Amino acid sequence: MRYVEEFRDPVAAKVVLAEIAHVVDQIGATAEKPVHIMEICGGHTHAIFRYGLDRLTPPGIEFIHGPGCPVCVLPMSRIDECVTLAEDPRVIFTTFGDAMRVPGSKKSLLQAKADGADIRMVYSPLDALEIARRNPDREVVFFGLGFETTTPSTALSIQQAAREGLTNFSVFCNHITVPPPIKVLLDDPHMILDGFVGPGHVSMVIGIHPYDFIAEAYDKPIVVAGFEPLDLLQSVLMVLKQIRDGRAEVENQYARVVPEHGNRVSLAAIEDVYEARPKFEWRGLGEIDASGLRIRDAYKAFDAEEKFGVGYGAGHRSVQEPDGCACGAVMTGRIKPPECPHYGVGCTPEMPLGALMVSSEGACAAYYQYGGARAAETVE
Repeated sequence: MRYVEEFRDPVAAKVVLAEIAHVVDQIGATAEKPVHIMEICGGHTHAIFRYGLDRLTPPGIEFIHGPGCPVCVLPMSRIDECVTLAEDPRVIFTTFGDAMRVPGSKKSLLQAKADGADIRMVYSPLDALEIARRNPDREVVFFGLGFETTTPSTALSIQQAAREGLTNFSVFCNHITVPPPIKVLLDDPHMILDGFVGPGHVSMVIGIHPYDFIAEAYDKPIVVAGFEPLDLLQSVLMVLKQIRDGRAEVENQYARVVPEHGNRVSLAAIEDVYEARPKFEWRGLGEIDASGLRIRDAYKAFDAEEKFGVGYGAGHRSVQEPDGCACGAVMTGRIKPPECPHYGVGCTPEMPLGALMVSSEGACAAYYQYGGARAAETVE
């Protein structure tokens, strides 16, 4: 058995940090001309700041925070559609707690709950299924949200609802996929990205080969990483070594959890229940082809968009971000959170203006919780 302490061993961390510094010197990276490494996952962003890895690594490395927070990338219009569903008197609306305080254009789900909507926080779509069983006279809608990590559990719940004939259960599907937005960022001529630290939890489901295009088409290294400090440090070192050696490969640092070809049971459930949407809107990135999932016709009875006439099926409309809100720019790595004019002043965890300040994987929340004043000083 392996214990988490060995992945937080300070002695081992010093060894890896020394090797990182050595490779950075070999590359010739400096604070003025750093290597830009994007950690795609918001969980990695929080780990970097929680353990101070941004301060321990040499100045020749700059972490770019990517769009790997599913709550953050959801556009404000989809929150508005959630509120519309939740305020339907026929509906019990169920959601993960992360999404409760994300602002819509008029209110958040938490504010809608305070106004009388029947909104319940759940830990799993199976909880929502149980609520549907206990309330046969009410429509129970589950807010299906997340990357490939959470998609299988929602798919399996829909399959279970179909087996049981739970016609009062449906899913408002906002499941999205990681590779398409990364391609959009790589195609952006204004983005400087030298390598990637890939999301371990996503790869636990899909494996490592969906990222092959990053190495093959864009000649950039990517290392799928775990979430402990030594995982991240080793992954950064692996990226740096690829850059030093002139290589561009997909490597798997998180092999103790991530199988090369993913989880076949999960992938089969996703394939059975979902298909790619032609387009899906992302905060800060606009509409991206085939980046979101929708429920197949075979399970249409469990699709809340079809059942209640909301979302893309009803003429989805974009909603403008609040004036000065820089969530889109932060989420795509174009600026750091303290560069947003509202950061820590007009936008705080207690009074959020944007999703990145309230999500447990949001970059602004990471800076605010772990960075504090030093984050602003660093940017200045």
